[in-house]
Amino acid sequence: MTGANGDADDVARAPWIPGPRRSADDHADLTSAPPMAPETPANPETPETPVTPVTPVTEVEAEEPPDVPQLTHRVLKSLLGAWALSACSAGETKAVEDHLTECAPCAEEALRLRDAVALLHEDRDLDLDPLLRSRVLENCLGRRPARVPVPEWVTPYDAETARLDALLRDIGESEWHAPVRLKWYENDHLVRRKTTVAGVIGHFLAVDGLVSSALGIKDPLGAGVPELSPTERTEAFWSALDRPPNRALRGPWRDQTHTLIRTVSFAGRGVGDLTVTYKDFALPLRDSLLERAFECWLHADDIANAVAYPYAPPSGAHLHGMIDLAARLLPAALAGRRRSGLAAPARQLVAAGAPGRSLHLEVEGAGGGHWYIALDSPAAVGSPERAVAQVAMDGVEFCQLVAGHISPEEAAAGQDGDREAIRDVLSAAASLSRL
Repeated sequence: MTGANGDADDVARAPWIPGPRRSADDHADLTSAPPMAPETPANPETPETPVTPVTPVTEVEAEEPPDVPQLTHRVLKSLLGAWALSACSAGETKAVEDHLTECAPCAEEALRLRDAVALLHEDRDLDLDPLLRSRVLENCLGRRPARVPVPEWVTPYDAETARLDALLRDIGESEWHAPVRLKWYENDHLVRRKTTVAGVIGHFLAVDGLVSSALGIKDPLGAGVPELSPTERTEAFWSALDRPPNRALRGPWRDQTHTLIRTVSFAGRGVGDLTVTYKDFALPLRDSLLERAFECWLHADDIANAVAYPYAPPSGAHLHGMIDLAARLLPAALAGRRRSGLAAPARQLVAAGAPGRSLHLEVEGAGGGHWYIALDSPAAVGSPERAVAQVAMDGVEFCQLVAGHISPEEAAAGQDGDREAIRDVLSAAASLSRL
């Protein structure tokens, strides 16, 4: 390679590490002779002092280049790790860097090693990308597909339980007893419940037991438990513990999640239509596991806030599925509130399956989309042509509303159209929340 002014590579320099370029003037200063003393006018009365002639310097003596050993491709490849750590001699460094300009596979490997070394810097954020697990699994399964693949509708539950488990593995013993404040809406009133990080994991064990029972798996509450709501099951589980919940619950909870995923995967087609009963309502298994993924994320966020741990929302695709489930449940929730006198009466009843008066729900951000919520009958079909109101919200904020973490009044929603319909739908969204 040649330098900026066509000079030979007298000084070894590492490719990819740019340094300041010298200007033409700089080179002129380096190669020109030092300034000569000004001539003194001859004085005939003063004898001349002999002057030692000065030999002008015509070029800069370059540093001795390092001895570059002649190494094979195999040896050069084995030196890439040491090169990335700057642990090679000058000659080995020059040999490796010359090789990288000619060998694309080694150049790619060198870049990966440099990135890996950069992670060792103490100022670098070492939190893993939350999507790293999904990308690794996707890459592995692309090379060798699983014999029994996990159904697509189970992946949100798989991902969210794995993310929560990663959080739990990072926290210390004392943090399992950090206070966690849970809240949700019942009958348009905010309900609060104080527990701990370990208590939240006990809650997951108890409520996921409903899914276990539907699949014929052992229920953590034991056999013969009467039909209880999720809140009642949680209170019963906490009361049955002989000591305050602690990190010992992590193992049984993680085993339970793995068993659920494995059982559903082996069950084959049709298992997604199996009904899971929650005492006051029921869901198909595919929606039930999506609802469990939603709750896992929201309560994991509660835990993260309690222990000051960074926690991101689900991936866009999974978040979209959770929002879609809530949107599909809204017409029935609205009808239930209407029967209880908590919502305005229906205005225009239509036949089942016919388009009816609707609210346009526009969810922005990752996982967003457009939904049309039937207002007067859960059997009606939402219709853009019959939309009487519109609500625009951020996706995560809408989920916070559905979880009861913010009230309908606090929801920063863009609203347009029938105010009564907007109020009823936002209130119905908050009513979907529970412990």
